[in-house]
Amino acid sequence: METYRPRRSVLYVPASNDKALAKIAGLACDAVIIDLEDAVAPADKITARGKLAAILANRPGSGCEMVVRVNALSSEWGADDLLAAASCQPDGILLTKVDTPRDLLEAGDVLDDNFAPDSVKLWAMIETPKAMLNIGAIAELGRDPASRLACFVAGTNDLAKETGVLATPDRRYIVPWLMQMVLAARAGGLDVLDAVANDFRDLDGFARECAEGAAMGFDGKTVIHPAQIEAANRAFAPSAQALAEARQVEDAFALPENQGRSVISLNGRMVERLHLAQAEKLLAKAAAIGA
Repeated sequence: METYRPRRSVLYVPASNDKALAKIAGLACDAVIIDLEDAVAPADKITARGKLAAILANRPGSGCEMVVRVNALSSEWGADDLLAAASCQPDGILLTKVDTPRDLLEAGDVLDDNFAPDSVKLWAMIETPKAMLNIGAIAELGRDPASRLACFVAGTNDLAKETGVLATPDRRYIVPWLMQMVLAARAGGLDVLDAVANDFRDLDGFARECAEGAAMGFDGKTVIHPAQIEAANRAFAPSAQALAEARQVEDAFALPENQGRSVISLNGRMVERLHLAQAEKLLAKAAAIGA
């Protein structure tokens, strides 16, 4: 199986915030997004971009995934952001305002033309009405390794802004779009991350939102404050019960009498090889996070 890369907690850190950048090595998040977009004021964007090389040259040795979020390629900063990020060879580049598959293909061409290694993946913010209408076609790129597409990131703040949808604490009007993102991501073989929770002081509410996101099928959650990391890591890690059941399925299919069988009976229920694949994926996830 492909090596599992945990993305339970993915922290946005502004490239312009030296104090926050200095704390990255001591954090327990699975990934960090070095942000050149919303978290950086227009007057500071060029200076922030100039810091990328030093930031990524001193990435933590903990295995924390390092991703750069660039400004929209249609903006005055986007093209230079993409080139600067590519030259630093992060683990991924998060594209904003993705509307169509063409946006990703054109960014991939830039990476190819500038000899960025295949290990530099593309992530896509799903934050516009056009992205939602085209999400199936966008996700399909995940089936082609040449596209570099690896992950969707929900951008519900922008979606609410552009549609006028009321952003309630329970996200009732946005949940259908979130579920659509999960469905498309699974069809394309992609990871998908739930959106940020804006009130970082409400940790109880954040924990509930994480639990809901995990139940919806998200792989993890983007976070804006280190205080949110623990709850995200806990919610998107497999439970002890789920791990025990996964081990039972794996052990049952490993029995000599079940070799080559497509369907077996386990504890009074039918278990297929698709359940074995799910169990193996869950166990790989647990191994990756030391659960």
